[in-house]
Amino acid sequence: MAAPKDLTAVRTDPPFAEDFWACADRHLVRYGGGFSPAIIDRAAGSFLYTADGRKILDFTSGQMSAILGHAHPAIVETVQRQVATLDHLYSGMLSRPVVNLARRLADSLPEPLQKVLLLTTGAESNEAAIRMAKLVTGKHEIVSFARSWHGMTQAAASATYSAGRKGYGPGAPGNFAIPVPNAYRPDFTTADGSLDWRRQLDFAFDLIDAQSTGSLAACIVEPILSSGGVIEPPAGYLAALQAKCRERGMLLILDEAQTGLCRTGTWYAFERDGVVPDILTLSKTLGAGLPLAAVVTSPEIEHEAHERGFLFFTTHVSDPLVAAVGNTVLDVLTADRLDERARSLGGLLHDGLWAIARRHSVVGDIRGRGLLAGLELAVDSGTGRSSDELGARITRRCLELGLHMNIVQLPGMGGVFRIAPPLTATEEELSLGLAILDEAIGDACAAL
Repeated sequence: MAAPKDLTAVRTDPPFAEDFWACADRHLVRYGGGFSPAIIDRAAGSFLYTADGRKILDFTSGQMSAILGHAHPAIVETVQRQVATLDHLYSGMLSRPVVNLARRLADSLPEPLQKVLLLTTGAESNEAAIRMAKLVTGKHEIVSFARSWHGMTQAAASATYSAGRKGYGPGAPGNFAIPVPNAYRPDFTTADGSLDWRRQLDFAFDLIDAQSTGSLAACIVEPILSSGGVIEPPAGYLAALQAKCRERGMLLILDEAQTGLCRTGTWYAFERDGVVPDILTLSKTLGAGLPLAAVVTSPEIEHEAHERGFLFFTTHVSDPLVAAVGNTVLDVLTADRLDERARSLGGLLHDGLWAIARRHSVVGDIRGRGLLAGLELAVDSGTGRSSDELGARITRRCLELGLHMNIVQLPGMGGVFRIAPPLTATEEELSLGLAILDEAIGDACAAL
């Protein structure tokens, strides 16, 4: 056996950038695309600050999560107070922050969504929701969108189709994909060329019925697909999807990781469609950047799950520290009327993006709702050239100019920038971000 290392001799903080990147290259597992070429030292409000003194406007709210910006004073105060009093408990114990957050989430939702399970990440909440649906229905087949993202754990990953499926062996049995109702790239069309989503949905479930063994448990979808390219199903689609589920005895699970809690201009994105899911999952925005997620369902479904022995006993279920943060998030959203602010600022954001589209022919489409927007780069119809190179150039140039952007590249689509600034962003910050994006697109196109 090798002798243990002398930890006293290990430097804890590489002093120079070259040491930092050498350590990162030597010791970090790469878990996705490349790392951004900047060492982030701190963050405040809508901005990140690098080790070399640069200021970067954060147009993704961290990982689409920091809806109150970075280091919001109310969140900082809650964390400091709560971590000093009650941070973590045995999973079978309860605290006031947990029960208060469950009650307040239920109060913010329509009947019958009243029962809450508090967890950590979006993948974990979707895992729990799918597990609950399978147990309650006694079935195992799960339907989701072909460009979905629901997480990287087993059941969630099996219902994820936008990335990460190849090379890992079989997913959970009985997972089926249905086409995304993408109005910009319609596959089923009416006489005028617009998306015929009703015919598309009928066709999709004809295929599901043909493949099903008679064990359809649930359909899990995002009200607006984010990693799938910020695609918003047309008005009426979710209600029709819910009807398809009802006909087959399936539960409808809505994943509002990125759309929940005022991001789209209403507290929950499903409000626009007049539907109430059987199970709702929340994550990212609920913790405003800290690891907090929730599963919300009806007393009837919760009772049936409990009677059948529902088990989701994890290390950080019902943790008081992040539950206290969740309560503070609800406080700020309510006091500052951030749903109204998202609608107002969202109008400015979308107007600015359409102005950019009119100036640059490489911009194919602008979509989204509130402060969740997508800008799709058009694939060159003349050459068939992918937008990958252009998207990468724009992303790099934005960062050089002081704007952090995120782009997703999906087969058959142009690169789509996902834009989700904090709900606390100012009009001036939105204008700055739009100006930088405009300049970066121009610079990148000129360099091709």
